[in-house]
Amino acid sequence: MDERRPLLANGSIVGDYDPLFKYWEKAKKRGRGEEGSVVLRSEDFEKLEQLLRDSDGRLSLADALEELTLYFLSRVDPELAREAVEEAYGVAGYDAESARRIIARILAGWLIEAAKTWGSLRLRG
Repeated sequence: MDERRPLLANGSIVGDYDPLFKYWEKAKKRGRGEEGSVVLRSEDFEKLEQLLRDSDGRLSLADALEELTLYFLSRVDPELAREAVEEAYGVAGYDAESARRIIARILAGWLIEAAKTWGSLRLRG
């Protein structure tokens, strides 16, 4: 397991960022700028704020992760995700959609961690 974390990540939600780093490495090697689609953007923080507003600030962590995972899915290339997840976990045979969901879930967790680190989100135990 790789202990690297992206900017503003603290590891409180996502235990292993290695698949995301592998995704970025593979995307960069392709040279088509795909790694830029799986980074946090200002509109992602706006989406999280909207989710919180729509739920009157009472959104469970599980629900937030699921909503944000669905939100990020369209930005994740399925084949790149499959390759990255297989390499990160050392297991062959992942289907592309499951791997895509893993990367999207990591992005969702990273967004929540970043908002928490930034101070714009408070999680209750």
